[in-house]
This record gives sequence, structure tokens and C-alpha cells, in this order.
Amino acid sequence: MNISFQNKVALVTGAGSGMGLATARAFAEAGASVALADLDEGAVRSAAAALRASGHDAISVRCNVADESEVAAMIEQTVSKFGRLDAAFNNAGIQSPALETADVNNDEFDRVHAVNLRGVWNCMKHELLHMRAQGSGAIVNNSSIGGLIGLPGRAAYHSTKHGVLGLTKSAALEYASRGICINAICPGTIDTPMVKEMLAKEPDAMKEILRSQPIGRLGRVEEIASAVLWLCSPGAGFVIGHALVIDGGYTAQ
Repeated sequence: MNISFQNKVALVTGAGSGMGLATARAFAEAGASVALADLDEGAVRSAAAALRASGHDAISVRCNVADESEVAAMIEQTVSKFGRLDAAFNNAGIQSPALETADVNNDEFDRVHAVNLRGVWNCMKHELLHMRAQGSGAIVNNSSIGGLIGLPGRAAYHSTKHGVLGLTKSAALEYASRGICINAICPGTIDTPMVKEMLAKEPDAMKEILRSQPIGRLGRVEEIASAVLWLCSPGAGFVIGHALVIDGGYTAQ
């Protein structure tokens, strides 16, 4: 499948590493001008510089997606630089420690919701303001298999990812007739820095994960990037409000 984003503009949050970085690279290699956003200013600046060194058109933006004013500025900077916004991957997210529901304190609950749920809300809101005026666009929100299932110890995190799917489906219905396609992806366990950090803290988790994934391995960030680009392409123009599962067969069991 040869997907071209020539003369298109893409925005990726959480683009300093992992799935976000792989997707930003994939958009650039497909011809898009790309805005890479991340809270880690050094990482995202280096990532954008590497893309420019390879001949791609890219800018970096430091952004805390939990702060609506920073999100508005991120979108404004992207549109000011490139003139439009055609595709957005709302990927920025954080993990939450594995704790029984009764043991999660309010600060931790608010922390993970501020980034994983309100952050997606903030990004969608300001992306849609531009796409609505433009009359076109595609948005992909990064949920998780945690948006489809429950697991012991993961209530705070999973509630954010279930919420992302609710936002996705409702907004998708609002804008489907106006040329804007909104969907979500639900990755399983992907080989990213965040997952590596989690597994380092829970060393027995890897054995359990591999037992649970029929494919017998972690997912690759490039596999996520491919799915996002397809959902943002004309080939997925009839896909509306969908939660695309990318989990090596975990939820098929």
C-alpha cells in the first residue's frame, strides 16, 4: 500500500519517542510536512532536526497537552508555519502505577486523566476548529486495549482510555458529513520506552504478556505508524468512529 501525504500537513503529539516518533517519521517519509509535539522539548527538537537533516519539512513544539492554552498555541504554530492541518495523531499519554482501585489517590487519578483524557479533548477541540473551517481532515486518537477491557490494578488508566473512545465516537458522528474522519487505535503491548519502564518495575509482567499475546511478541512502533497513516488516508475515508485494535490477537481470545 503506497500512501502519499504529499502537500499535506500532519501533527503528532507525544512525538519525542515511541509510537509518536515512529508515526511522525512515517508521515514525513510519505511526503507530509510534520509538526512534532512533546512535553520533552529536547527529545522532540532532536527528532525534528533529524527529519530536516533527511530532507523533510518538520518543526518541533514543546506542549503539555493537559494545558489547553499550550495546545491552542501548538495548533496555531502548526497552521501558521504550514498553512493548514490535514492529519493529527493525538498520541501523548502517560502510565499509572498498578494499584487496587481503593488505593489510588485523587492526585494520581487526576494526573493520568489530565494527560490521557483531557489532553485528547484539548487537542481534538483545537484541531477541529481548524479542520471544520477547512472542510477536511483526519484525526486518530490513541486509546489502548485498555479502552476495551478491564484489568486488575489498572482502573485509573483504563478509565482514561475508555473515555478516549467515547470522545472519538461522538466527535466522529458530529463531523463525518463535513469531510473530517475521526477514529482511534487500540494498541496492545508495544515495544516503547514507556512499556520498557513499566516492565522494569514489574519484571514478571513480560512473561505474562507474551503468554497472553497469541503472536508471541511485543508490537512494533512501525506497525502502529502504518495503521495511523492508513486511517488518515483517503483509503480509510469510509471508516468513521472506529476503534482499530492492534494487539497481536490479545482481545481475540
